[in-house]
Amino acid sequence: MTGSRVVALGHYQPAKVLTNEDLAAMVDTSDEWITSRVGIRTRHIGRPDEPVDELAAHAAAKALAGAGLQPADIDLVLVATSTAIDRSPSMSARVAARLGMVSPAVMDINVVCSGFTHALATADHALRAGAATRALVIGADKMGDIVDWTDRSSCVLMGDGAGAAVVVADTEDAALPGIGPVLWGSVPAMGDAVRIEGTPPRFAQEGQSVYRWATIQLPPIARKVCEKAGLTPEDLAVVVLHQANLRIIEPVARKIGAVNAVIARDVVDSGNTSAASIPMALSKLVERGEVPSGAPALLFGFGGNLSYAGQVIRCP
Repeated sequence: MTGSRVVALGHYQPAKVLTNEDLAAMVDTSDEWITSRVGIRTRHIGRPDEPVDELAAHAAAKALAGAGLQPADIDLVLVATSTAIDRSPSMSARVAARLGMVSPAVMDINVVCSGFTHALATADHALRAGAATRALVIGADKMGDIVDWTDRSSCVLMGDGAGAAVVVADTEDAALPGIGPVLWGSVPAMGDAVRIEGTPPRFAQEGQSVYRWATIQLPPIARKVCEKAGLTPEDLAVVVLHQANLRIIEPVARKIGAVNAVIARDVVDSGNTSAASIPMALSKLVERGEVPSGAPALLFGFGGNLSYAGQVIRCP
């Protein structure tokens, strides 16, 4: 059995930027109210004719180019999303068609905000088992399509985007695995704390419940992720939590004890992009040269169901 590693990342966001001032003209809110409570200043919103799979395909193409691979080189496509309206074709099948792939296995994974880390673990397991050799793992969501734009408590949070990773088989001869063991689970009793329900589907959440759970329960779970990878929090160079709310990200990162790490804060410019948030934030950090190749990065997603999943990876 081999291991696996991330060799390239890519991200994409729609061109339209919605500022806090724009939102203040739509609902009873203000820039000060939004930034003081969630830390978000802008978010990108896709056009009606810009579907989820188009966002995903743009991010995937960028990741493939970074890896020096062609679409035909990929034999597994996993798309984490909770905003696919159609049941079939799946987003992964649509992405494969857009990119002109030959015969990949295609699969969507819906674990809402922790979808990408679940999908990354699934790809790692498939590669370790020899069921695939090169995988494309994508987190993509159009939260702007499912948010209630009259609800100031939720509409200020959401943005659209996609992030992608190319994952390949690895002999794991390095001291730190390319993708470390996943720690995943859920809190079924809080399964309805984050919801996307109805026709048409609409996003809603119990914000205070999620905030309390994340800030109290998440740090010890994240430290266990480091332990499974054979590291301490002090060893981390990067921490990328789900970009839900800056008022969650900063205290949780502090409680984890990652005192030497760069903390991803893409939520400030992108809002909560659900499954896209972790790969998009990491891709931007790598693109800007803020983290060195091979550096240990903690990825930790949490949110709907209430599900969570995390692993430590080596940055490409």
